[in-house]
Amino acid sequence: MGRSYNGWDELFLGEFAKPYFVELKKFLVEEYASKRVYPPKRLILNAFDHTAYDDVNVVILGQDPYYNPGQAMGMSFSVPQGVDVPMSLVNIFREIENDTGSPSCIKGGDLTPWAEQGVLLMNTVLTVVEGRPNSHKDKGWEIFTDAVIKYLNKRRRGMVFMLWGRNAYAKKSLIANPQHLVLTAPHPSPLSAYAGFFGCKHFSQANEFLARQGKFVRW
Repeated sequence: MGRSYNGWDELFLGEFAKPYFVELKKFLVEEYASKRVYPPKRLILNAFDHTAYDDVNVVILGQDPYYNPGQAMGMSFSVPQGVDVPMSLVNIFREIENDTGSPSCIKGGDLTPWAEQGVLLMNTVLTVVEGRPNSHKDKGWEIFTDAVIKYLNKRRRGMVFMLWGRNAYAKKSLIANPQHLVLTAPHPSPLSAYAGFFGCKHFSQANEFLARQGKFVRW
């Protein structure tokens, strides 16, 4: 038997067979063989391994993985336990506390507890070369992550999409069904957090929306 994809099988197996993904896979085999590429191969689909399709309540869309050693773990903005918390994530925690009045439930920078509550932590591009942000841009990942968003958009139950930064905002047109809540803001990086990420109140808005379905995320 092949691998199970946590409820994403129908989408993934269809995408994996398409010519663009066959080419992407060839490209990745060469990149991983010749360069330092993050996250580790086994963690490329980690966000989906931790958040089943039927369980998605919130999608937080980032750009591409962290590009420094030991940081990327296949979930946007998340780093493994024991790794220094990157400034973008520090800013996310700051906004959570300012927005909700309580500090984040996360200790360290591993956001797995969010993923296990139905928060899909997905980047628009799922791999990157060490030290080179956007190095795997336009290689096929965007087609794949577009397909994920279109697949979620079809679902009847409303979800919250948090689109942070220009790359994420470009996906907004894919979320057409009115039952979903789409929230946009600048990226939480130190370069843009003060341009509108701070004060966006996405976390309280998400829980107000989810409360109508009897759901809640402990941020």
